[in-house]
This record gives sequence, structure tokens and C-alpha cells, in this order.
Amino acid sequence: MALPKRVRLVEVGPRDGLQNEAKPVPVEVKVELIDRLTDAGHITIEAGSFVSPKWVPQMASTDEVMARIRRKPGVSYPVLVPNKQGFNAALEAKVEEIAVFAAASESFSRKNINCSIAESLERFAPVMEAAQHHGIKVRGYISTVVGCPYEGDVAPQAVADLAAKLLAMGCYEISLGDTIGVGTPGKCVAMVEAVAAVVPREKIAVHFHDTYGQALANILACMERGITVMDTAVAGLGGCPYAKGASGNVGTEDVLYMLNGLGIEHGVDIEKIAATGRFITAALGRQPASKVAQAMAAKLAA
Repeated sequence: MALPKRVRLVEVGPRDGLQNEAKPVPVEVKVELIDRLTDAGHITIEAGSFVSPKWVPQMASTDEVMARIRRKPGVSYPVLVPNKQGFNAALEAKVEEIAVFAAASESFSRKNINCSIAESLERFAPVMEAAQHHGIKVRGYISTVVGCPYEGDVAPQAVADLAAKLLAMGCYEISLGDTIGVGTPGKCVAMVEAVAAVVPREKIAVHFHDTYGQALANILACMERGITVMDTAVAGLGGCPYAKGASGNVGTEDVLYMLNGLGIEHGVDIEKIAATGRFITAALGRQPASKVAQAMAAKLAA
């Protein structure tokens, strides 16, 4: 299958990228991060999550962040909600899109959200119903789509079965996440093809972590199979607290550099993204994980 002419990036740095940071990130830094990402041309920016601060302290200020960001017409700022209580908080924050989260591995589901896969879907049912009532779009995340830190390989059919259920519940898009970054192109393609048998390709997104350096190869392989939406994180922020050694999301800068080289349109300014990556990593006290970000910074310093 030929490569697409245009793709959409979903920037997950402000939520998935920051949620596991040990050092608290001030509200004003989060707001500037999101505003910079908007200015760079992103049309989907995951802004935070309405989860218990006991479990995810970094996301405790999402309501304040949502109140202070400069929302641009045509740009979506989805937030993650785990249950009806989280949905109610999101509604108060005037969100227009939410995301729900399930795992393809039973062990990971129990470790991560303290319930079985079936129970997680039951929790989502009232959220989906309320979202439909209020005209709010819902994106579905599936984690551990290739491998699980507790169970090893995950069967593609298990991912497909869960994706079909999320689609039937009302999710407009399903993001397939290699949470611990163990996927290789062959495994990722097999998983995507299984999902594509039950979910239209235009409703599938991919979300790769770069633990073993395979994320770009996996994205390219999936684009060749007709997938045109991918989750990325500025500066390669992120990681999985339940999987030792699992590094961050694929860097937005790295994906943009590849897309630019392939002549694929995306609408995002790589120079502005690189500057945003330098801003947020300076606030965190470290260097960007993205290889392209590092190379661009070195060029500036020369």
C-alpha cells in the first residue's frame, strides 16, 4: 500500500508525557507548553486528565490548565477520563473531547487501573452515554497492544476484540498503544491488520514508545498499511511506570523529520516544536530524548 499524502499527529506530551514526572510541573508551564504546541500547528493536543490526584498527582491541576490555555478554533484539546466522576469534572472544564483507556492485557489492566478488562468497559458505559448526550467526542486508547510487562506477547486478536467493543460503544477513533515499546514492524503490522478487520482504518491511530528504538520503523510500516493518525510527544516525553526500562513516547520532532523527508503533509512546524521541546525539558531539568531535537539543539549551539 502506498504512503499517505497527509497524516494527523496527536500530541500527547502534556498528558501522557508529563503524567509520570516525579518533579511537579507548575500550571503556568503546562499552559505555555500547550499554547506553544497550538502555535506550532497541532490540531489535536492531549491537554490532561481528570483522574484521582492520589494516583496521578501531576494531573491534579487539569481543570486550571483547561481554564487558562488559549483554545484555538479548529484545535481539539482532549482529556483522559477514567469514570463518570472524571467525566463530570471534564464537563465543568468545558472540554469538547475526552478519551477512555483500556488494556489488551488482563494483568496490566489490573495493575494499572485496578480492574479487569470487562470491568473497565463497564465503567466506561455511563461515560459514553453522558458524552453522547452532551455531544462530546470520545477517543479510545488500548494499551499493551503488542506486549505486556507481566504476560509477554499479546495476541493481535485480543486487541482486535477490544477495539471492536470500544468502537461499538461509540469511540470515534481507537489509538493502539505499544505501552512498553517492545513492538517491531512485523508484529505491529500483524496487530494493526487484525484490528483493521473489525475497525475501519481511518478510525485507527498508533501510539508507539521508543524503548528499543523501533518507533519510527513501526510508524512507517503502519503508514504503508493505510494508517494516517499517530500519537507523538514533544521531546520524546513519557514512559510507563509499570514497565521497568520503558522509555518515552516517540518524539514529535523525530516523526516530523521523517514525514518531511517523505514529503508527507502534516501542518506542524518542526522548528517551533523543537523550541517547545527545549522549553519543557529545561523546565524538567534534562535534555530531550528525541534524536532530532538533540541534533537541532547541537546545531544551534555550534
